[in-house]
Amino acid sequence: MTHSATTGLLESQKSPAYFNDALCDAERLLKYAAEIGIDVTPDTRGAILRARTASTEGWTEEVAANLLAALTSLAARLKPVTAESLKAYHNDTRPTVHTYLIWAIILACVIVPASVATFVTSAVSNTLRDDITRANALAVKLRSELGPPLPAGQAFEFPKGVSASDVISDLQEYASLVRNINARARKLNRFIVPRQRLPFEDTLSPEERKRRFELPVGIPDPIAARDNITNTYQDVRYFAQTLITDVSVFYGALSTCILPVLYALLGTCAYLLRTFEDQMSNRTFTPSAANSARFLIAAIGGGVVGLFNNITITDQASVPPLAIAFLVGYAVDVFFAFLEGLLRAFTKTPASNPPPSAPAAIGTP
Repeated sequence: MTHSATTGLLESQKSPAYFNDALCDAERLLKYAAEIGIDVTPDTRGAILRARTASTEGWTEEVAANLLAALTSLAARLKPVTAESLKAYHNDTRPTVHTYLIWAIILACVIVPASVATFVTSAVSNTLRDDITRANALAVKLRSELGPPLPAGQAFEFPKGVSASDVISDLQEYASLVRNINARARKLNRFIVPRQRLPFEDTLSPEERKRRFELPVGIPDPIAARDNITNTYQDVRYFAQTLITDVSVFYGALSTCILPVLYALLGTCAYLLRTFEDQMSNRTFTPSAANSARFLIAAIGGGVVGLFNNITITDQASVPPLAIAFLVGYAVDVFFAFLEGLLRAFTKTPASNPPPSAPAAIGTP
């Protein structure tokens, strides 16, 4: 072997490790170009093929230089597809999908039950408040219609000007409202830990409970029937109002502090899955540690959104905080750009007044 050939040959054990890496990257790009029908110059293709031969027989400076030039040409030609994205397309997609799937399942297992419970408890609580208001009004009305309890032994007679049918109708509605309040309160009690219990629930027999909640057949004494339902109503009302207070505290904190964060994380999952799908179809996906930071940023944004009530867009339309939290998680960059613009608006200094102009010179006559 001549001296020039000896000096031009790079021994394999002394050749840089990135030569083989560059060769693998160039071959990936060359194969991708062939798959999608992009024409590659013979010089570029030949440089890569000669580099593959040199990787086993020994590198020369010329082969290495031609390989790097071919890699540069292919990278510029196929951009935004890179050798790293092609490698990830074949090797790193399953772990990424698996990670996103785990996050989505965990969030769904928490968000769906919490959202359903929040919606149900809110609806039942609002209905209970309305029923209690109506029952209070009926209690006052029946008191004014029938008057105070009669002395012992005195027979009941309807007061003058009071219709018996109206009184019976009011009593039936009153008893029905008390039963409805009790039934709805029991349903609401299932969403509270620990559960509340009616004071007489464990001590009365089924017949006694029926007597306390039902009107007697024929209603021989409307005043006694009214007082019996009122006594029951006081216990039921206390039971229901206690539950409403517990629900408003627990589920209010859940919907204000926790659910917005979870919905923001769900929005981030949706964004990453959409981005992953687009990048996979274009073969531009590369794993990035920045995705983990995006989850943290989305959680912070969701916590901030939870501090607001419904955000009004127009006079007729408003967006609930949970929807805003999802959008914040989906578009974290837009949200923080909005915050930065808001901060600049608050810290903007007023423009300084222009200096007064010099007085015009007064000419001599």
